[in-house]
Amino acid sequence: MKAAVLRTLAEPLTHEELPQPEPAADEVLIRVKACGVCHSDLHIALGEWSQLKGITKLPLIPGHEIAGVVESVGANVTNFKPGDRVGVPWLHYTCGTCEYCQSGRETLCGKQQITGVMVDGGFAEFVKAKASHTVRVPDALSFEEAAPLMCAGLTVYKAMRVAEAKAGQRLAVFGVGGLGHLAIQLGKALGLEVGALDVNNDKLAFAKECGADWTVNVTAEAPHKLIKSQGGGPHIAMVTSGNTVAYDLALRSLRKGGTLAVVGMTPQPISVSTVALVSGEFRIVSSAVGTRADLEAVLAMAAEGKLKCHYETRPLEAINEVFDAMKAGQLTGRVVLTL
Repeated sequence: MKAAVLRTLAEPLTHEELPQPEPAADEVLIRVKACGVCHSDLHIALGEWSQLKGITKLPLIPGHEIAGVVESVGANVTNFKPGDRVGVPWLHYTCGTCEYCQSGRETLCGKQQITGVMVDGGFAEFVKAKASHTVRVPDALSFEEAAPLMCAGLTVYKAMRVAEAKAGQRLAVFGVGGLGHLAIQLGKALGLEVGALDVNNDKLAFAKECGADWTVNVTAEAPHKLIKSQGGGPHIAMVTSGNTVAYDLALRSLRKGGTLAVVGMTPQPISVSTVALVSGEFRIVSSAVGTRADLEAVLAMAAEGKLKCHYETRPLEAINEVFDAMKAGQLTGRVVLTL
């Protein structure tokens, strides 16, 4: 099978012909139709995240936003059959028995395995996945539409839930990229007033197309004042950008008692003023991807037309060029590799 392989961290992926994998008894073999390219894929390939660098297997086939068709099933699999339309997310495996799995927080499972990090992912013609952690893709969604929802859509949905977003509140989304443009749509679908913040006017125009009620270019003078002029500031500031400056601005922009939702991961630590936290009684929440139940909810919303990822398709052979465009901040929406 064709595959894009990471053999050395911080080096370009190599295009190779590899043997087609065989599913174990509890696995399904999937013919990949589409695989989204996430910024996490780039950070992993560059070895920029210390917590994941040590568990990244090499050589590795990256990719964790996978949509395709079941090719064959293992001996013990009864919930899928060849021909089923399915998706594979970040969580390859969780134990199901620990305190976190038992309390609906399987993203914190200490025995979890990660697709495209600890096991091979979807930058290939075929991928193996645990049947227990594979989801069905609704017929109303194309594979290209469904793939980015496996991580980008799932991540912002979970963050919205953790931030306890409620209809009528004000949400500010910092960074109008693959995550941000979906957060805008989710906010509107949940009945929030949504503002979008970015350094790029083209991306702010894109945010308007996604339903943003107002926008602010953060390169303007005193951008926090412009944000607070929108009804006194947001109840929730969700940072989807991996930029430390965005976190500082988000905290300064919050209304009293507001919530800072940490989604975008920065290679550097962020600094937070304890004086500001205490005086404003701010709340900081963070969210890692989402559970299988969260993913089913996201796919259902998309199938109903409430959530639509803006994407462009590229062939698998273009992955290194896509990574280069990511580094340069040239992408709007999401890139989906088609096979």
